[in-house]
Amino acid sequence: MEDRLKDFIHYMIVEKGLAKNTVVSYERDLKNYLKYLLNVEVVSSLNDVSRVHIVQFLGHLKNQGKSVRTVARHVASIRSFHQFLLREKAVDQDPSVHIESPQQGRTLPKVLSLGEVESLLEAPVDAPPFGIRDKAMLEILYATGIRVSELISLNVDDVHLTMGFVRCIGKGNKERIIPLGRTAASALEDYLKDGRTKLRSPKYKTDALFLNHHGNGLTRQGFWKILKGLAKKANIEKDLTPHTLRHSFATHLLENGADLRAVQEMLGHADISTTQIYTHVTKTRLKDVYSKFHPRA
Repeated sequence: MEDRLKDFIHYMIVEKGLAKNTVVSYERDLKNYLKYLLNVEVVSSLNDVSRVHIVQFLGHLKNQGKSVRTVARHVASIRSFHQFLLREKAVDQDPSVHIESPQQGRTLPKVLSLGEVESLLEAPVDAPPFGIRDKAMLEILYATGIRVSELISLNVDDVHLTMGFVRCIGKGNKERIIPLGRTAASALEDYLKDGRTKLRSPKYKTDALFLNHHGNGLTRQGFWKILKGLAKKANIEKDLTPHTLRHSFATHLLENGADLRAVQEMLGHADISTTQIYTHVTKTRLKDVYSKFHPRA
């Protein structure tokens, strides 16, 4: 079973070109699944797995108090795995074919107000090189809506200040070209001139755009720590995550009349229905404004 899982993970990385974090999620879910099959159901071969085994595993997750989202993610991982096994002729049948994902309630993404965004963008006040690095990172996130994984994967030659755009590689190894904006371009120019040059180290010969204090490429964890500190400085009480700026980017664009298809392209969503959730956010915010300020609300 472990060998089949390794083959599947290799397939997801090499042939499907999925992002590292997505592959890690698949691997974690499937290790959990296979452990259950071996230790609880005592299934010795993947060819012996039946629909009943999968249903019982999903019930096991629910009994552990796992969320609907977590269970649904496991279903997706299991389906992909069994489809791969059948395609590779490692098994005779796909027991996951009639397994339904649990219905998930659609939660609206949390966004910052324009005032909160301004406060956050003004929060980096440390002396160079760290202050201007943090300022440039926040400006790029809000100006482009890219994911934090895409931000830390940027190389110096992915940014074109003269033309005013940034090139990033998103999910599925797909390339996107996104406008940068004057403010973000200016912040980035300052960082390249007075920040990155000071952070560079002969120990690490890296093309990464954003560097840590060692001179190596910044990590997700490193950025998360920076963001939490800046949110505290800006007195933002909302639960702020790197994705909050992406949500805010999309919502503010739509509130100001941007075309939904254009926002979809900038965000890198394969399906426009994913982008449409931001239209629900803007409607909710309009209702809140109406209720707060209309004299007969």
